This record gives sequence, structure tokens and C-alpha cells, in this order.
Amino acid sequence: MNFETIYIDYWQKIFRLCMGFTNDAHAAQDLAQETFIIVWQQLSNFRNESSLGTWIYKIATNNCLRQIEKEKRFPKAEMPIHLTEEVTSNQEPKIQLLYAFIAELPETDRIIISLELENIKQAEIAQIVGLSEANIRVKIHRIKEKLTKKFKEHGY
Repeated sequence: MNFETIYIDYWQKIFRLCMGFTNDAHAAQDLAQETFIIVWQQLSNFRNESSLGTWIYKIATNNCLRQIEKEKRFPKAEMPIHLTEEVTSNQEPKIQLLYAFIAELPETDRIIISLELENIKQAEIAQIVGLSEANIRVKIHRIKEKLTKKFKEHGY
């Protein structure tokens, strides 16, 4: 598979994953771009020990965590005033609220729910995060409960 195909297939997924971390469209775009630079640089080293998607998500997750460490914290519950049109044109208020709620979660929960929202199999999420599949199932259930509660508190 060539890099262009990988980029086309995974760009939106990786961007949304990064949005879950940052709750900031510009930062998410930067992180997604950095992820694909790493993918491009490391593609020849990919050994098919996991699926290509799992490998790319792992790179994106590590990249996001490194950035969080660098900056020590992204602003959490605030949506940026000026989101890029590309992002906001398709986002309903509920989606924007979801990103805001996800950004309030602890780092591991953000990774897990962002991957779950991308329909990544729980076995793959377990592999990416380094937890057991059973633990992932429990965490997803609890995260969804937290998010549902937050939506109810906001009248949804």
C-alpha cells in the first residue's frame, strides 16, 4: 500500500482522534500532519506485526501524548473561537459538545473513546493502549456513562 492511499484512508480518522485529545482544530491538524510525517518516515519499517491501522493509531496516540507532555495541558473544556471551516462546516453543536466532553476526560480515557468512536475493534484498542480487552470493555462502558451524564446535564 502506498503512502498516498494510507493518507487518504486514515486522515479523517487520525484528525478526529487528535481532536479528541486537543479539542482544538488547529492543534489537531498539526498533530495529524506530524503523525503522517512519522508514518511516511517509518513506513519501510512497518513489519505487519499488527494491522496497519493499529500501527498508525499507535503512532498518533504516542504523538498526542508527547505533545500533551510538552505543553503540560491543552485547554480542556473550551471550544476554540475560530475553528477552521473544514471542521465546523460539518459539525453540529452536539459534535462540538462531544469533543469538549472528551477533552475533559483523563488521557487514557480520551484515547480509548476516540478509538471506539472510530469503530476500532476493542482488541486493537487494547493493543494500542496496552490494557486487557476486558478492561477496555469496562472502561468504554464507564466512559459512555460519563459522557451520557454530561449530555443530560446540558439538556440533551
